[in-house]
Amino acid sequence: MSKKSGQLSSNISKAVSEFLDKADNLPKAHEGGRSGKLVFVMDATASRAGTWDMASKLQGEMFAKSSAVGSLDLQLVFFRGYNECRSTRWLSNPMDLLRLMSKVSCLAGQTQLERVLKHTIAEARTTEVDALVYVGDSMEEDLDTLGALAGELKLHGVPMFIFQEGHDVIASGAFRQLAVISGGAHCTLDHNSPQQLGQLLNAAAVYAAGGRGALDEHARLTGGMAGKLLKQLK
Repeated sequence: MSKKSGQLSSNISKAVSEFLDKADNLPKAHEGGRSGKLVFVMDATASRAGTWDMASKLQGEMFAKSSAVGSLDLQLVFFRGYNECRSTRWLSNPMDLLRLMSKVSCLAGQTQLERVLKHTIAEARTTEVDALVYVGDSMEEDLDTLGALAGELKLHGVPMFIFQEGHDVIASGAFRQLAVISGGAHCTLDHNSPQQLGQLLNAAAVYAAGGRGALDEHARLTGGMAGKLLKQLK
């Protein structure tokens, strides 16, 4: 590791530590002590294998960061292969999520965002869902249909945080529109960038657990990708 990279890593670690130290004074978004709820969606088609493994390693940190501002329940949704789209129960233990993710292998197939959004809307009709995180690299569906569903998510108060790997122009345009319609945010990742993905997942988890106030403080302390998300939220 270069001296410059080491210093950057040290600065990020220091900022995160400061955030955790101050977390007890952050505003709690959820009355009655309810847990924040985050739908975590992964594209598990063949091109996603590397990012799937990366996210599996980072997901424990998502729970750790969010626990500083409130408890978090997370539901994993993934699609792959031919018409396969599955969801887990709501999970509050990072080890349960890790065990489930370790059993999934990526298979060639097309995107199934329409099914994912319909599933999330159905969940939001029965319980309060605070955010949806989607990690993917392409979009192969009708944008008008997805846009209408993103609008329904907005009505339910569920912003989409879309983290795009790579720079596919068609996907970028579609993801940006869906994020805006839902009241969320869209960010692009460099291929195989665990630091970027980790920062974004942590920021989304903090938002789901503690709301806009918690994310605002998190972005103030850490900057970087959390700040990029905050600037886009409506």
